[in-house]
Amino acid sequence: MSEVTVRFVGGPAHDLVRALPAEPDGSPPTHWILRHPDGARPPGGGGPDHLYQREHPVGGGTWTMRFVHTYPVGMTE
Repeated sequence: MSEVTVRFVGGPAHDLVRALPAEPDGSPPTHWILRHPDGARPPGGGGPDHLYQREHPVGGGTWTMRFVHTYPVGMTE
């Protein structure tokens, strides 16, 4: 599976750069749910999930993902 580099824009992961799985056309997924962007997990393993949406390529093989919404108790709660 190939990967693509994305830079998250807005929200709690602003300016975080991370590799995500690439779609067959080389773009990142249309939407991405990001948990705990700083790598820390709250006690009990829960916490908010942050929805980001694919935006556009910015050069050098990097794309941006724009913050859309935070789900306070997580998508799966």
